[in-house]
Amino acid sequence: MKFLIDESIEYRIVAFLRNFGYNTLSVAESFPSLDDKMILSIAYKENRIVITNDKDFGELIYKLQLPHKGIILFRLFEENYQSKEDKLQLILKKFKSKLQNTFTIVSKNKIQFKKS
Repeated sequence: MKFLIDESIEYRIVAFLRNFGYNTLSVAESFPSLDDKMILSIAYKENRIVITNDKDFGELIYKLQLPHKGIILFRLFEENYQSKEDKLQLILKKFKSKLQNTFTIVSKNKIQFKKS
């Protein structure tokens, strides 16, 4: 499983995933200031799941129907590293098989998996 981490996500999440052996690219490192359509295109071509805080990816997927290999959208009110790490760890432990080609919305009390 490979990931592409949007600039809206703290770099510590990149380090967290790499620490567990996941092939992880950071937009901030590799493609600074790249627009969302290009991020989605790169992720699709490289079979990567995008991790983001940016709701615009929902519009790209559902309104414009752009192809993707998976999105994890964090919608947490407490936008801190630890809450994201905890949720991500839970997702990777219990729901890893559901992430591919799925739009996953992560909120404080719920994780939703939407096929698109």
